[in-house]
Formats: sequence, structure tokens, C-alpha cells
Amino acid sequence: MAHFLKRKGYEGVAVTVPVTVPYERYSTRGAHWFLGQAVRALVQQSGLAKEQIDGLTVSSFSLGPDTAVGVTQHLGLSPRWLDHIPTGGASGVMALRRAARAVQAGDAEVVACVAADTNHVDSFRHTLGAFSHFSRDASYPYGAGGPNSMFAFITAHYMRTYGAKREDFGRIAVAQRSNALKNPNALFKKPLSLEEYMAARPVSDPIHLFDCVMPCAGAEAFLVMSPERARDLGLPHVLLRGAIERHNAFSSDPVMVCGGWAMDRDDLYAQAAVKPQDIDVLQTYDDYPVIVMMQFEDLGFCAKGEGPAFVRSHDLTHAGNFPQNTGGAQLSCGQAGAAGGFIGMTETIRQLTAQAGERAVKNARYGMVGGFGMVTYDRCLCTGAVILEAA
Repeated sequence: MAHFLKRKGYEGVAVTVPVTVPYERYSTRGAHWFLGQAVRALVQQSGLAKEQIDGLTVSSFSLGPDTAVGVTQHLGLSPRWLDHIPTGGASGVMALRRAARAVQAGDAEVVACVAADTNHVDSFRHTLGAFSHFSRDASYPYGAGGPNSMFAFITAHYMRTYGAKREDFGRIAVAQRSNALKNPNALFKKPLSLEEYMAARPVSDPIHLFDCVMPCAGAEAFLVMSPERARDLGLPHVLLRGAIERHNAFSSDPVMVCGGWAMDRDDLYAQAAVKPQDIDVLQTYDDYPVIVMMQFEDLGFCAKGEGPAFVRSHDLTHAGNFPQNTGGAQLSCGQAGAAGGFIGMTETIRQLTAQAGERAVKNARYGMVGGFGMVTYDRCLCTGAVILEAA
């Protein structure tokens, strides 16, 4: 006879100290250096001693052959709880989810969630070659490789299925560039018009230049602890209200048009006791605009196939009626490898703790962060999302 236990919610979990190690287009430093800078900033900004960090999660593509346990020696940490999370763009959501359970269980009191990657002139090619044997074997025999061709395939299929136009994806990219201009951490400092987006050179039809993230080096990080500990330290913090993750969702679909968020979003909203219309600020994972549009649909802000119309009828800037990717996200900040899975988390913490400066969303109480990672050929395998509330 099966026995079912009622799942514990995410009460009693605070998220605090959002850290961004400034991005660099290219760097001769390794991932270890960027991870070290992130941990140093967490210590300095929290007022904690390094020895008080007793939990650690690490995400990185360029750290190998080291893993999280190697980082503990490199940085002189001695955690009693450790996790290495290889889920790319979903790693920020999943790092928080696991760290939250560790804090709730008493396995750790303060967990540092850190993601970092370097980017030298040839590192992106090396990353692609070692990213996934399944992906490589599926695409290389046909002369294709890397995410641009894969997401061109997914984007073209979505356009044929739901009638999306390039202009619809352009509205996403242009709004995010507008947001990035008020983010000092963003690498892109020039405005982008829809006309410039449309005129950009093709990369892999229908993907053009401004549909693609720019690889760079950098790091993102945050701390997870109890609300009581955050208050004792005098740290502005947010509360975790709900979290979901899913792997290999809708695997029978010939080409991805729907992510795992659609399977679990009702559970996510039930955990947080809110509805989609209660979300004040949304951070979607944005390796390509089509994935942003899928999240609008699969997270319940519009029905499947209504993403193009949703984008046409909403202002996606930080001051608009649907603030999303309010710091510019990866399309206008850069993609620091696995740190791209954390950028939405640090931005949401800043938004809900009055640390977002000029791009602040007024009276924001609830924030949602989407995660998406590990593309193979015709889909991505990892999806997740969290809902955070201002304390």
C-alpha cells in the first residue's frame, strides 16, 4: 500500500544579499576567481564570518574538472552541507529550492548559492563541445552545433504553430534593453530600437543578432537563511513562498512548444496562495526571446499560443504594466555561463528590497523567477520557478 506524506511548504526561508561580480566580455581569470569574488562579497555585505557559511551550492560550466567540493578547499570553506547543481539556466531556482530545504531541516544555517563562469576567446567553443554528448551526436553530423541553430529550430516551429512574428520577439528584446540602461551591471549601454532589432544581421534563420545572448565572464550569488537570522543581521531580505522544478517535461512533443512550468504552475501558485495577476515583477530566463514568450504562457499569464498577442498588448519595461526582466537580463546584460541562471534571482531580491535604484518597480510585493536549462537538440530538459515576497 502506498503511503503519501503531505509535503512541507517553504515557510521560514529568507533570501538575501544579492551579489553580482561585474561582468567582463573576456577574461583571463578562471571560474574559481569569479566564485571567490562572489563569496567574498557575500561575506562583506552580510557581516558574517566566512566560517559561518555552513552550506554551499555551486553552478558552473567552466569549473571542471573541479566541482563544488574543490571550491571548498580553494576558498577555505568547511560547509556541513554541499551541492553541485549542473542545470545551467535552471540552477538559480534549483539552488534556492535545495538550500531552502537544508535550512528548514537544520542541515545548514547559512547557505551561499553561487554561480560563476569565465569567458576567454575560445572558451565558448570548448563549452559547446563538452556540453552534452546527446546534443552533439544529434546535431554535429548535420553540420550544426551550438544553441543558435537549436533555438532557431524551436523558434521557427513556434512561429509556424502560433503565428508569432519577428517583431513580437523584438518587443521583448527592446524592452529589456531599455531596462538594462538603468542597470550599472549591464554590459550593453546603448539603446536598441525595434527598427535596429529588425535590421540586425541574421545568425541562424529566424534568429538574428539581438535574439542571442552574448557570452561573458562574471558571477551571481545570494544567501539563504532563516528570517530570524536575516533580521538579527539587519539584512534586507525576501521570503520564499513557493518553488517548483521539472525535468524532461513533454518529451513526446516532436519539438518543444511547452515547458515543464505548465505541469506544475498550479502547485506553485497554491504554495504561495497567490494568482498570476498578483505577481508584480517577473524575471524569465531569456537565452532567446521565444523562451521568454513560452514562460508567459506556461506560467499562466496567458494561454498557450497567446504569447504574441500578450507581448503586443503589454509594456514589458520596469515602468510598464507588466514589468519583466527589469535589469535587462541576459539579452542585455550578457550571459556569464551558469550565472545566467541566477541573474533573475538577484534582480528580484533587489526589486523586493528597495535595492533596484532607477529601475525599481513601484510597490512591488511578489516576484517570480523562471529557470530554464540544459538544451539538447529540440528542447530544454530543466525548468523551474519560484515566488518570492517582500518581507
